[in-house]
Amino acid sequence: MEDNIMNLVVVGVISWSTIFLLTRRVFFKLSFGFSNRVVSTIHATLAVILASLTIQDWRCPVCPLASKSSTKQMQTLAMSLSYMIYDMVCCLFDKQVKLDNSIHHLVSIVGFGAGLAYKKCGSEMVAALWITEISSPFLHLRELLKELGYKDTDLSLIADILFAVIFTFARMGGGPYLTYVTLVANNPFLIKAMALGLQLVSAFWFYKIVLMVRYKLTKRTSTKVA
Repeated sequence: MEDNIMNLVVVGVISWSTIFLLTRRVFFKLSFGFSNRVVSTIHATLAVILASLTIQDWRCPVCPLASKSSTKQMQTLAMSLSYMIYDMVCCLFDKQVKLDNSIHHLVSIVGFGAGLAYKKCGSEMVAALWITEISSPFLHLRELLKELGYKDTDLSLIADILFAVIFTFARMGGGPYLTYVTLVANNPFLIKAMALGLQLVSAFWFYKIVLMVRYKLTKRTSTKVA
């Protein structure tokens, strides 16, 4: 990994931590997790924007496959790697360690690190970043609304549905295709393994989302009948 990229990762970890501390100071009456989700929303929005800007041809967003990463792609991956490191440590401090989330952090950190070390697969990796983060703002919005007192409201239901639809479209639509082209292309084994691991995590989360949506709709229907 080049020194300038390593420096970007270090600066990124410090920057995300600083943003969290400032957010915590502003929302001091709210929970630790609330502030972390604000930071996560900022990262997700920034990641989608930067990933979009690195796409060379929108007719084939993952092209060229198994190619050398561009400078913009490397910088985007370094930014998200720094966030993943920050978020993993933040979850440890908040004592919110879940197996599926830990696997997600591990796969992402190893995947980003491998991509930066090999200096290739940039197209595939920024596409994966776009796919995984496009639904994240709505994921965090759901939890932010709960803490702000909007649980079980129409606004909360809209956030739930938007998250479920976008997650399904991105991770269960674009995700399998991206995993396939990554596996068949001439990519390093570690990159292929991380692509498959990320898709398996996405499939597990999709199963949980289906259960969540069914529960929400059933609960809302029962409430209206009553």
